Amino acid sequence: MGWTANDIPDQTGRTAVVTGANSGIGYCAARELARHGAHVLLACRSEQRGKDAVDRLTCEVPSARVTHRRLDLADLASVRAFAKDYSEDRLDLLVNNAGVMALPYARTMDGFETQFGVNHLGHFALTGLLLPKLLATPGARVVSVSSGLHVIGNIDPGDLNSERRYRRWTAYGRSKSANLLFIHELARRLRAAGSDVIAAAAHPGYADTNLQTAGPKLDDRRFAERIAQLGNQLLAQSPVTGALPTLYAATAADVRPDAFFGPRMLSVWGGPASSWRAPWTLNDVAAERLWTASEQLTDVRYAGLAAVTQ
Repeated sequence: MGWTANDIPDQTGRTAVVTGANSGIGYCAARELARHGAHVLLACRSEQRGKDAVDRLTCEVPSARVTHRRLDLADLASVRAFAKDYSEDRLDLLVNNAGVMALPYARTMDGFETQFGVNHLGHFALTGLLLPKLLATPGARVVSVSSGLHVIGNIDPGDLNSERRYRRWTAYGRSKSANLLFIHELARRLRAAGSDVIAAAAHPGYADTNLQTAGPKLDDRRFAERIAQLGNQLLAQSPVTGALPTLYAATAADVRPDAFFGPRMLSVWGGPASSWRAPWTLNDVAAERLWTASEQLTDVRYAGLAAVTQ
């Protein structure tokens, strides 16, 4: 039958932060972590949707210990405020789940192309700012949610913000490749520093979430929105199943640094398994260059994690 949420080890005493936890993969992951005893912080952009998610989750899991904290990954000031206000004495798990997909061209509050800014830079800054808590917590993990569609776009180090030419799907693929390069470099640096923090990645395959319809809605492409809805209804797996690779990366005992998990069947459907990834997401030089650029763009430095000598 394979690994299911029932196989999640006891999470009692552990504290987790899940970004984008008000719906979809993030909500399902947060709910299952809470069901197994974790104290979960739902980090959501919308105050109201975050509160609604807490209410919904506690109705489904009455014993859950969950709270909401506002976090807008498109605004580095919000990221800094979230990290500054994080008052828990430990951080066992950071799930970098929130994301946007195939949006019309726009910029974040800090001037970054939205998909690169939200999917990569916001999470890069958040992880760096919370790093002291992670390093101080034995057995902590960072899990970034990428996508099987990372294969459609390798990063362009000379055009990280897609200023020369913007193609929404290429930009999305690049941002998801950036997620994997980030985890690759983070794992290398943690290992070199002698830390036991595990950095891993996952993707949900084709799961029924609002990601597919958000782009068409924003620029009023109703036919495209309807096609996306139909595809979700006919072909997508549930967000519950889509969340399993993330939950596996977050909790399974055999997860190794820089591992990447996705659905078992063609990396599209089914329970979690090790997933293929594009070779460029394992390139040490590209990963270090992206890391350096990300530090410069966000002004966030990872104290204690130096570059790895090539």
